Amino acid sequence: MIPFEYRTPKNLKEVHATLKEFGTDAKLIAGGTALVIMMKQRLVRPSCLVSLRSVRGLNGIEVKDGGLRIGGLATHRAVEASSLVRRRLPLLAETYHHVATIRVRNMATVGGGLAHADPNQDPPPTLIALGATVKATSASGSRVIPLDEFFTDYYETLLKPDEIITEVFVPRLAANSGGAYLKFLPRTADDYATVSAAAVLTLDKNKKTISDVRIALGSVGVTPIRATAAEAVLRGQPVKAEAFAEAGEKAKEAVDPVSDFRGSAAYKKDMAAVFVRRALEKAVAGIRQQARAKPAPKAARKTAKKGKRR
Repeated sequence: MIPFEYRTPKNLKEVHATLKEFGTDAKLIAGGTALVIMMKQRLVRPSCLVSLRSVRGLNGIEVKDGGLRIGGLATHRAVEASSLVRRRLPLLAETYHHVATIRVRNMATVGGGLAHADPNQDPPPTLIALGATVKATSASGSRVIPLDEFFTDYYETLLKPDEIITEVFVPRLAANSGGAYLKFLPRTADDYATVSAAAVLTLDKNKKTISDVRIALGSVGVTPIRATAAEAVLRGQPVKAEAFAEAGEKAKEAVDPVSDFRGSAAYKKDMAAVFVRRALEKAVAGIRQQARAKPAPKAARKTAKKGKRR
């Protein structure tokens, strides 16, 4: 690697000062799981690395406005293992569990992964399906960006050179909601997916009609893709296998994969349809399972007890 300066600021003010000093020649580093490899390959050649490891207050996970606030420096492993995430958004914990190996998850950060913008990563489809936003902070202030608008091209985002992802916010799921994340792995468990799909469904109070849905895919384009046309064919429709199959075909039209050693472009398009359908089916199954697991109302339990005594 070429020589570079290494700075370890203690707070965001010092981070922003260093970014202003070095401009576009500076690169932020947190876990370094992607950046170090790119530097070794001389794909990026920063004159200064700005470590975020000593910056406090950016690695927490807490409840905020009914949803979850995840600090940009929280590790993938922290999200995966968090009892708060597992209780409130188990889909998110499950998704982060799918990322690479535990060694990578112990180092890679939530904000760093999103800023890296690799379209093959696991978390973005689930975060998009959950309606997540990111907070981008600079010396002049902060702004909130919906994640389905955040990625602009291959390894590119809306982030400005002086901005840092300080927070990811995932809103609370509506009642009668459930989700699923699936990835197709033709090789090893820690590899990138040939195709991945996430779906979050909300059913009406009778659990027979789809009132809302969000679908996102990974590994099938230059960015993670939100399949809005597939969502449109489902809203207001009864929960039927035919509707899920139609949504899968619509999702297939939205993707634009490339052929590589994980599969041909045509194969990936076919798998996109299959995995969207399966994710929708799994999401509905989860909603119904939750409904069966809920305790009966007190009045119903008392009636049942009286019946047993007789």
